[in-house]
Amino acid sequence: MKDAIYQRDDGLVIIDPEVCTGCRLCEESCPYGVLFFNVSLNIAQKCTGCAHLLDDGWQAPRCVDACPTDALRFGEEEELADWIAKAEAYRPDLGLKTRVYYLNLPKRFIGGTLFDPVADEVLIGARCTLTDKASGETFTTETDGYGDFWFKGLKDDRWFSLKLEADKVSEVIEAISTAADVNLGDIALPMSKEL
Repeated sequence: MKDAIYQRDDGLVIIDPEVCTGCRLCEESCPYGVLFFNVSLNIAQKCTGCAHLLDDGWQAPRCVDACPTDALRFGEEEELADWIAKAEAYRPDLGLKTRVYYLNLPKRFIGGTLFDPVADEVLIGARCTLTDKASGETFTTETDGYGDFWFKGLKDDRWFSLKLEADKVSEVIEAISTAADVNLGDIALPMSKEL
């Protein structure tokens, strides 16, 4: 019996619509979350990598061919080794041998705005120290002219504590997770409260 999902010699994974039974088990078990179920056709579907065009002699899938900024690349890993060396594998947390790589992936951020509720003013130049609870690594920044602070480029799924200091006043926020981007919003740091 032929498999509904198979990998071609060139590495593309294909779903055969003639063999797919519409059981949806592949959709639920796909580690990358790229399969979707077409209800009207009662089959699972995914990007084919334009396999039909490659078979007809095209050098790349249509998205790569049409990209006006050359942001997409397609080819043999040996030919793209310089790009891959600078890139990140897609979903390395899954422990799979992916062949999809990304450059300049956005990282998580933690941000917010400090203000003094007594003076009704934002706090400019307040020191903000972010500490990774697992590694102990620290990052520091100061609030800008709008009282805003940003920690960008943080790794996913980490826990942090944040110490906010202005003059003799400080506040610590514990257990901030980068499972998602974090906007802490407006944070009151009353300057009348001293250590």
